[in-house]
Amino acid sequence: MCSPLHQPDGPLLPGASRRTFLRATALTGAATAATGLVSATPAAALARQNTGAVTAGWRPDPESPRFTLVVMPDTQYLFDGASIDKAPVEASLRYVLDHGRDENIVFLSHLGDLTESGQAGEFAAIGEAFGLLDRRRVGYSVVAGNHDIKSSTDDRRGRTPYLDTFGPQRMRRLPTFGGATPDGYNTYHLFRAAGREWLVLALDWRPSAAGLAWAKDVIAQHPDTPVILTTHELVYADADGDEAELSDHGKHLWDELIAGHDQIFLTLNGHYWPAGRTTRKNTAGNDVHLHIANYQNRYYGGSAMIRLYRFDLARNTIDVETISPWILGRAGERLNDLERGEIELTGPQDRFAVPIDFEKRFAGFAPVPVRGPRPAKQLLIPGTVAYWRFDSPSHQDGSAADAGLRVPDLSGHRNDLVREAVPGSAPDALRWSTAHHPDQPGHGSLYFDGSKPPLRGAYLRTENNAPLNTATFRSGYTIEAFLRLPADWDAGRNAWGAVLGRRGTLGAAGKTSGDPEEPVATLSVSDGPGLQWAAAPLNQPGAVTNWSHELLRERWWHVAVVNDEKHTTMYVEGCMVARNPATRTTGLATLGLPWLLGAYEYGGRLDQLMHGWLGDIRIVERALPVRDFMIA
Repeated sequence: MCSPLHQPDGPLLPGASRRTFLRATALTGAATAATGLVSATPAAALARQNTGAVTAGWRPDPESPRFTLVVMPDTQYLFDGASIDKAPVEASLRYVLDHGRDENIVFLSHLGDLTESGQAGEFAAIGEAFGLLDRRRVGYSVVAGNHDIKSSTDDRRGRTPYLDTFGPQRMRRLPTFGGATPDGYNTYHLFRAAGREWLVLALDWRPSAAGLAWAKDVIAQHPDTPVILTTHELVYADADGDEAELSDHGKHLWDELIAGHDQIFLTLNGHYWPAGRTTRKNTAGNDVHLHIANYQNRYYGGSAMIRLYRFDLARNTIDVETISPWILGRAGERLNDLERGEIELTGPQDRFAVPIDFEKRFAGFAPVPVRGPRPAKQLLIPGTVAYWRFDSPSHQDGSAADAGLRVPDLSGHRNDLVREAVPGSAPDALRWSTAHHPDQPGHGSLYFDGSKPPLRGAYLRTENNAPLNTATFRSGYTIEAFLRLPADWDAGRNAWGAVLGRRGTLGAAGKTSGDPEEPVATLSVSDGPGLQWAAAPLNQPGAVTNWSHELLRERWWHVAVVNDEKHTTMYVEGCMVARNPATRTTGLATLGLPWLLGAYEYGGRLDQLMHGWLGDIRIVERALPVRDFMIA
C-alpha cells in the first residue's frame, strides 16, 4: 500500500487499501475493567490531569504504519542514596518530547530497577524527572525491579516508595492508562498506532497467582489486541548475548501466561546483562520475541540509554536502535573516547531488525477480514465506458475458456470482448481462474498462457463495431487493470506481452516521431518485468511513455493510467510511479480498430501474448483520483 504521505491527492480514505495491517478489524476503546481492577477511561483521565502549568498535549499519529515504542532499562545507578543524577534520565525523556513527531513516538516503557535501594529520596528524584512526560501527558509505564522493593516479596507487599511515586494514582492521569491490580503493582496500558489498538502489560517483579489471573483477564478483555509484555526479569543471555534463555522465574511466566496467550508477541525485560534476545514458539505455534535491554554495567550507569523500537507495518519490520541522548546532546563538546563510544551502540544485540509479518502473526486473534466481491453496478461510476470482469460462478477453476467466448461489457456500452487464438495453440491457452487481487471487485480472472518463440496463446479483443474503438478521450481517461505474473515468467519468452492496447501503428496514424511500427497505445509488461504505457496522444507527433518499477512475480498488482487532459500519470497499487513524463498529452490517437486484451502488435501483426493473470479492467473517460480507483 502507498503511504498516505505519498498520496498525490491526499491521505487514503477509510478502506482505500485493505491488505496491509492498517485494514485490521476496527477496534473499540478499552473494555470496562472487570471487578477488582482499578480502571481509567479517557474522560476520567482528562478529569484527573494536573491542574498546574501543562504544555500542549501529546499527539502521535494513530494511523501511520510507522511508530516508535521507547524502552528505558535499569537506571538504578543514577539514583543511589546520596549519589543521584537525574540529568541522563531527563535527557532521554526530553529526546522523547523533542522527537515525538518525527519518530511518531507513541509510548515509553521503563523495565524496572529505577533506583538502587528503593528509598523515598531516590524515587522522589526520578519521579520528578518523569514529570516531564506527565506535563505533556505522554503515555508510559514502569515496573518494579528487585532494587525498587524488597526482592523477596511479590505484588502483595503493600505500600512502598515505588508505589507512592509510580502507582495507579499517578498513571491514571495519562490517557494510555487502562487499569491496575488492586495492589497497584501490575498495570496495563493502551495506545493506538497503525490504525489499531496495542496493549502494554507491565508486570511486577514477582506477580502473585492473583496478579497472573488479573493479567489473563486483561488479555481476555481485549481479545483482538496485540500485547507487549514488560517485566524486570524474564530472560538472560550468555557472555556474548548471542542466545538468551528463560530464567527460572521466566520459565514460570512462560508456562503460566506467555505460552498460552497468542496475543503476546514481544516481551521486554532488564535485570540481566549483557543485552540479548531469543525467539520461542508459543502453544499456537507462533513466534514470541523475547528481548533483554540493560546497560547499567556501562559508562555512567548506562547513562539512561534508551531503545527505540521502530515499528514499520508497511515493511513488516521492527527496527531497533540503542542510543544515549544524554551523551548525544553533548556531541558538540569535547567528548573523550569513552563517551564517544557510548553515544550509540551498534552491536548485533543493540541495533538489529526483527522481521514480523504482522498480518500473519496476528491472524489467530485478529484476522484481517477478507474483502468480498462487489457488484458490478458499484463500479459503474460516471464516465465509465467499459468494464470487464471474469468471475462467473459457472466457470470451473482451471478450465479452458470456450473458443466462442464472449465477455460482456458491464458498463452497458456494448464494448464486448471475443476470444482469439494463435493457430496451433493449446485449447487451454486461455483459462478461467478463481485467483484475484485482494481488493479486486470481481473474484476471478483469466490466465493467459502466451509465449514466443514460437508465438503461442490466446487473447481477447473488442468487436469491430465497438464504440470504444473510435474513442479519442479528449476530456481525459483512466485505465485500470489487475494483473499477476507467474513464477515462471521469463523475459526471453514473455517480455512485452500486453495487458491491453489498441490495434493500429503509429505510422498509419500519421505519427512521425519514433518507431512507426509501434502500436498507437499499449500497456505492456517489459523485460524487467515492469509496466510500460506507450501511447500516442492527439497533440504529439509520437508515443509518450510511462514506466513503473519492476514487479514481483506471484503477486497481484493494480495499475492505473490517468490522463487529466494535460499529463498522463501511472499509479501502481495507488502509488504514483517516478517515471511519469512532463510532456503535455491530450487524448488518444485511434484508427478505429479494436482494443486487445493480453496481446501486443508490432507492425500491425501479433507479436507477443500475455503470460499471467488478468483481473477486472475498467476504462473511464475522465481522470479519477486515487480514492475512486477500483482498489478503494
